[in-house]
Amino acid sequence: MKIRAVELIRVTMPLVAPFRTSFAVETNRDVLLVRVETAEAQGWAECVAMDSPLYSSEYLDGAQQVISDHLLPRLFAADELSGAAVGGLLAPVRGHRMAKSAVETAVLDAELRAMGMPLSQYLGATATEVVSGVSVGIQDTVPELLDAVEEYLDAGYARIKLKIEPGWDLAPVAAVRERFGEDIVLQVDANSAYHRADARHLAQLDTFGLLLIEQPLAEEDLAGNVELAKVIRTPICLDESIVSAQAAYEAIRTGACAIVNIKPGRVGGYLESRRIHDVCAAAGIPVWAGGMLETGIGRAANLALAGLSNFTLPSDISASDRYYAQDLTEPITMTGGRVAVPTGPGIGIDPIPEVVTELTTARTVIQP
Repeated sequence: MKIRAVELIRVTMPLVAPFRTSFAVETNRDVLLVRVETAEAQGWAECVAMDSPLYSSEYLDGAQQVISDHLLPRLFAADELSGAAVGGLLAPVRGHRMAKSAVETAVLDAELRAMGMPLSQYLGATATEVVSGVSVGIQDTVPELLDAVEEYLDAGYARIKLKIEPGWDLAPVAAVRERFGEDIVLQVDANSAYHRADARHLAQLDTFGLLLIEQPLAEEDLAGNVELAKVIRTPICLDESIVSAQAAYEAIRTGACAIVNIKPGRVGGYLESRRIHDVCAAAGIPVWAGGMLETGIGRAANLALAGLSNFTLPSDISASDRYYAQDLTEPITMTGGRVAVPTGPGIGIDPIPEVVTELTTARTVIQP
């Protein structure tokens, strides 16, 4: 396979409501789409980097520059190209996993479309549906939080994840448990907002029977998570800390986590995600599929991955209308708390040309 051209498309997606975490408030999502054109097919992907380097060190403008100046020239120079070969070709470029993930996914999508093979089949997924949970951002008041949770439960979401931060943790979690009872599956996500000195405070969350606490400490602080796990009963799940299969192995080996969240953009793509899945499965560590407010393009690919056998906990892959009134694709929908894994070739979904055109703010075509 040879690449004829790559188009980098920037679109701005308004969110249906502001989404607040411990590090940012988002009202719109600026998205970088990557379209790879070959003689046989075209492939699509999206880069999940944010506008600013707040969730990770990557940010969207930097990712676009890395793709155009450093990643694509290496792919253009390859005599033969496949999705499986992309990782090795891009390895000399250090880091920039979100940029690499977008490029690898677009190449893989084009290859699989030409073959008529779904991404889920290529990855080895067996599930046809994925259990859908929802992430609830930090609210201005507890009553507003309770209203939001009630709305999502009424919609059929199988698991509620509450974003927390210092000053917004024990009271809102207690209020949700009191209002909706012990039967709802509930977890929290700190996005690295706490420190080792907060261990005793975080241990008070044990009272609420949480499925897990996600990324309580800083990305680099594996040792701190090991110590925290000795103080709290709630299982620790790592997100930002897991950037590769090697990182997952070290976290598991040291006892820094009991659960792993896999986000393909964070780890460099779907092939590295599968390796992380396999490392965790071999160690008996359950995994679940995280999310980065993806459009239908990224959401469809995430569903293919989440069909693998060790994705045993509810995902963050919600319906399109959780974030967008108008998605870039036909809407991804949820029925009975589950979302179907696409069965079409490649990622199994196509952008709607007129919607992409309407929301596009910039386009760049790059050729070998």
